Amino acid sequence: AGYVKRYCKDYQFKNGDRKIWNTKGASNLDELRERTKPFVLRRLKSEILDLSEKIITPIYLELENRYYDEEMAEFIEIAKENVGDETISVSITRLTKARQIIATEKIPYTCELIDKYVDEGKKVIVFTNFSIVVDMLKEKYKNNSVVLDGRISSKAKRQEAVDRFQEDDKIKIFIGNMEAAGVGITLTASEVVIMNDLCFVPALHAQAEDRAYRKGQKNNVIVYYPIFVNTIEIIVNNIIQKKKRNIDTVMGDDI
Repeated sequence: AGYVKRYCKDYQFKNGDRKIWNTKGASNLDELRERTKPFVLRRLKSEILDLSEKIITPIYLELENRYYDEEMAEFIEIAKENVGDETISVSITRLTKARQIIATEKIPYTCELIDKYVDEGKKVIVFTNFSIVVDMLKEKYKNNSVVLDGRISSKAKRQEAVDRFQEDDKIKIFIGNMEAAGVGITLTASEVVIMNDLCFVPALHAQAEDRAYRKGQKNNVIVYYPIFVNTIEIIVNNIIQKKKRNIDTVMGDDI
């Protein structure tokens, strides 16, 4: 309790009849860094491995989608009229639906990037949070792609997808779910990563980016983040960037 009060900028709010503590904030981070410094051994990948550069490139877009506008208008109206009445789980479901609309609308822009680099003879990695995006991309690139998401539970099949991408010249595109394919695998056959859509956890993004940026990579890795600026996605992106800055402060990377 003492930790969250001191370092998580906690506060209490009501949801219906329930009192809930919010501990998602950050406070007194310089103090936290100094108190944890004796117990943290920090070694950056760039200090240990002989790697080239990782380049993060946001691409800012405008979304025109009446369905999304209607969904968000309804969400905002309900939020105003029923403050405290709607459960957190229902609110999250509504926002997830809006994020999924954004993710599917992003696909044409993602495909432009994919086609550009495939035409140049390069392989491309695409990450998403939604199965519908995986399926739509797989349908478009059925002859030259592999998929790895949570629906593939067999270790052998997961490894087969990785091996085909790494070794088969005919396989140009790796389509992965960010959680299922964002850790524990090596995809150094590609130097291009596209984040089709965002989640709220910076570590998941960093882990997914580094499937290509790891031992064995000889080229610079470029990571594209297409972002619809006139949607909640820009809010999600701002949250991610704020969390990254907090992490950097605690770890001392911003000194």
